[in-house]
Amino acid sequence: MQKICDLHTHSNCSDGSLSPEELAAAAKAAGLSAIALAAFLKAGDLLGLETIAGCEFSTDYGRREQHIVGLFLPREAWDDIEAFVLPMRGSKHQSNLELIARLHDAGYDITYEDAAAYTEAEEINRSHVARALLAKGYVRSVRDAFERLLDRNAGFYQPPARLDAFETIRFIKRIGGTAVLAHPLRKLDVDALRVFLPQAKENGLDAMETHYGDYTAEETQCMTDLAAEFDLLSSGGSDFHGASKPHIALGRGTGGMLVPYAFCEALRARANR
Repeated sequence: MQKICDLHTHSNCSDGSLSPEELAAAAKAAGLSAIALAAFLKAGDLLGLETIAGCEFSTDYGRREQHIVGLFLPREAWDDIEAFVLPMRGSKHQSNLELIARLHDAGYDITYEDAAAYTEAEEINRSHVARALLAKGYVRSVRDAFERLLDRNAGFYQPPARLDAFETIRFIKRIGGTAVLAHPLRKLDVDALRVFLPQAKENGLDAMETHYGDYTAEETQCMTDLAAEFDLLSSGGSDFHGASKPHIALGRGTGGMLVPYAFCEALRARANR
């Protein structure tokens, strides 16, 4: 039986709905051999599941949001990671306060505390606001909240200042991790990727997610070919969030995704090289 893994997941330490322990148990039940998340290494040990310390960084590339995942992050670097993202967290907190205030002024009876009830993380994000809006009956679903109220063009949300994409890649490499471009086709088209990837490689990018939760077979093949073109390793993950993205299954995405465990082995070998 082929060993599979999931190298992009979220717990309630960020914007997912499961605790790290629940996520590890769900991964074990789903037949995964390895799973990536920052906060659940001990939970994986108890279940005999390989758990990989990882973190997704929201960055800026040419005034466009781009996500970079760091994998195999060493435990001794966690304080450095906290310091690296601290300025962004301050900006994000202010952005969230302003989002809540604008919604309240428009007649939506929602508070910061309402959104914070959906996470154990230090800071909320829009998915928690969406769940609070859903609970109060203002939207039909989390997706509806994003489409009608929480999209930047809706007028309530203004993005915070983000980390620089290339600086983030260099940081991941400096602390000994593996730097992965997350869900590339969801932020850039193929032409834009052909501009971004050479620059990212110069700054240390190791891999890109050729397999992703809602990619079609054609998109997976396109990204696999592009990774080969730029001599990048392949990574993959469902981007599982639990209740906030109920259509995404752990280890399978929307149903057709399988990430070979060989991806995990190659990415581990690249870390701290």
